Amino acid sequence: MITETGTSETVVILGASFAGLFAAAACAGAVRRVIVVERDRLSVQPGPRPGVPQGNQPHVFLHRGMLALEELLPGVGAELESLGAIAIDTGDLAWLAEAGWSDYGLKAFTVLSVTRPLLEDVVRRRVRDLPGIEIRDGVRVVGVHRHGEAPMWKVSLADGSVLEAGLVVDASGRSSRLPIWLKDEGLGDVQISEVDAHVGYATRTYSVPPDAVRPAGVVLQLAPAMLTGGLALPVEGGRWLVTAVGVGDQRPPRDHAGFEQFLEGLTDPAVAEVAEAGEPHGDVHLHRQTGNRRHHYERLRRWPPGLLVVGDALCAFNPVYGQGITVAACQAVVLRDSLRSGASPMVFRRLQRRFARVAALPWAIATGQDLRLLSSEGRQSAAQMLFGAWAGEVGRLAAHGDARATLAMARVYHLMASPVVMFHPALLLASIRTRWRGAGPANPRPPRRHAPA
Repeated sequence: MITETGTSETVVILGASFAGLFAAAACAGAVRRVIVVERDRLSVQPGPRPGVPQGNQPHVFLHRGMLALEELLPGVGAELESLGAIAIDTGDLAWLAEAGWSDYGLKAFTVLSVTRPLLEDVVRRRVRDLPGIEIRDGVRVVGVHRHGEAPMWKVSLADGSVLEAGLVVDASGRSSRLPIWLKDEGLGDVQISEVDAHVGYATRTYSVPPDAVRPAGVVLQLAPAMLTGGLALPVEGGRWLVTAVGVGDQRPPRDHAGFEQFLEGLTDPAVAEVAEAGEPHGDVHLHRQTGNRRHHYERLRRWPPGLLVVGDALCAFNPVYGQGITVAACQAVVLRDSLRSGASPMVFRRLQRRFARVAALPWAIATGQDLRLLSSEGRQSAAQMLFGAWAGEVGRLAAHGDARATLAMARVYHLMASPVVMFHPALLLASIRTRWRGAGPANPRPPRRHAPA
């Protein structure tokens, strides 16, 4: 066994996906050495990899996530756009929710639409260039152990070697084995909350001529009355990712003909129109690992100093809501600020609780929506039902042209505000007024694709 001696200023990060890369960027400059270990072999060129089964699916940064990423890696947004990432104002999306169409053209929040391989490649390259960062790929972690002397942690690798570290950050995603390791260390069982609505989605790439589609993108949202939906977003290289979404027995198939038939059977033909406007490429890629899973590390009576958990290893969301990358970036900003101020053993416990609070609102949004679906294994609490009912009322106002309602929902969805904004007195008055006078005309369907020139 070879032990690689570290110091109290050595950080070992488990996983080189987004949560691990963001954590490494947060540590750069605050500690002497950061080692990121990743079990996958990382390709020099952008491309899918085994450890990221959702790599062929659409990836969009929520607006809060974009702001956090710019704090960690200044200028990365402009670099991504120079490589073809598409900046989209979400007000320019054709978005069909349960209550009707959103107010098309109402300016809201900007997001970046880009393929996962390109996004990960750019972020990984930027992180690797930071001082003191080392990324080791093809390395599998088999154990994490405490010991009495500084540095406080030993990370055992499958090749028999051991890394010593003063801080270990678990960013190994849904496959994290930390609950088992903590139990072996005598720290007890970790409570886990799960909500799985059995959502599945399938994506295929299409080359779409410029100006063939007028909306910036299309979203057909799932709802109890709409158990199938879809998504179409532009990405780099003149391509669009077209996605079909369904729950339970209505999840989309893998075969090409079945995929196109699924799109044609959606509530509205908007997503199918994008596919019809383009030329398909490659296979249909399925993804069905969409359950929400939260580890309540903040509830452990004893939390060991020098250990942190971030990203999906802490709280994994149904990817259809696009929250995971944003939450990981926000947690990394919290980590960076804490390291800059100096970390004591008590800080790590408080820091882990702060990570849990960062995940709390998106968890409530994702699970609140999934629990409304009959395919979900759980049921909403009374508080969730009441909030869901009011959120539905705000959605109804938005679908009938209320700009305040539309922006309030967008602010909460993009994690730019707490749900309190949805209880603004003006919205309460608008709801009462519409009960007396009627809601008025519904928002019109956004424009279809341009006619051929």
